[in-house]
Amino acid sequence: MEVIVAPAGAPRTKPRALNVALPLARGELLTIFDAEDRPEPLQLRIAAERFAVSPPYVACLQARIAIDNGHESWLAYFFSISYAALFDVINPGLGELGLPMPLGGTSNHFRTALLRRMIGWDAWNVTEDADLGLRFARFGYEVHAIDAATYEDAPVTLSAWMGQRSRWMKGWMQTLSVFLRTPRAQIRKMGFLPAFAAVCAMASLLAGPLFGPLYSLRMAHDLFFGDLLNPGDIQGLIVSGFSLSVAFFGLLAFILPNVIGMRRRKLKVSPLLILSPIYLLLVSFAAWRALLEWTRKPFVWTKTDHTPRPKEIEPRCSAPSL
Repeated sequence: MEVIVAPAGAPRTKPRALNVALPLARGELLTIFDAEDRPEPLQLRIAAERFAVSPPYVACLQARIAIDNGHESWLAYFFSISYAALFDVINPGLGELGLPMPLGGTSNHFRTALLRRMIGWDAWNVTEDADLGLRFARFGYEVHAIDAATYEDAPVTLSAWMGQRSRWMKGWMQTLSVFLRTPRAQIRKMGFLPAFAAVCAMASLLAGPLFGPLYSLRMAHDLFFGDLLNPGDIQGLIVSGFSLSVAFFGLLAFILPNVIGMRRRKLKVSPLLILSPIYLLLVSFAAWRALLEWTRKPFVWTKTDHTPRPKEIEPRCSAPSL
């Protein structure tokens, strides 16, 4: 084991530190673990075996990140559900379809040569993982998921949760804005369907939190005081049909991955689920805070405090009590 100290300089971000260490990597395969991670013991072997039988255009394998302190607070409980939906449902599905996958920030297994061809990570992006996943797709490479878990702790306090969530959303805004600078070039290199899927994946992470509460309020107003269910003309019929379709399919697209993820990760159904509207409002607040930060300090990396837990404690996925 060798510790590499990044020289002083800007930006003071995780991807810059990774870029400092990348030229010193000696293996054909390279893995990123966060310091607080608890990967399953055989994860490296599972990744190496998968690479050995995968086509050379498979550049990265994403392990399934799971939260095992969901019992510590209601925020951690909802965090564990979000991770289950993303890493046990959405990402594996995108990988099987060969579509671009915004990577998680840890437990990524790379072919070192292909990672160097990407010139490493974007040191200025505060969600360098999502950016790298889209750049792999632009170069014609694929990212798949593997059935191996890495356990980590979710923030249990509101301040820590808000800082981390805002940083993620700020990074997704950076990633999407860079991607849309040259849309025709992206379509030409990736193909229409992968490029469209990439935009949808990134935009949905932002549009829902930013505008979801406003849309819900407007829907509620039109339902009780307007003509949402009884349009008076063809224009009203079109608007009502579109609004109801967005509401139905949007709600389905939100609930279904969470339910499937909870079943696959064996998360318990808790009375805390009645707090879902409050949690979604907090996500919306984090998104607007991220938008403000993006305009004022786009490259500031808000660090998340991870309190170490004793190693002998087994991963737990139970929910906290009210």
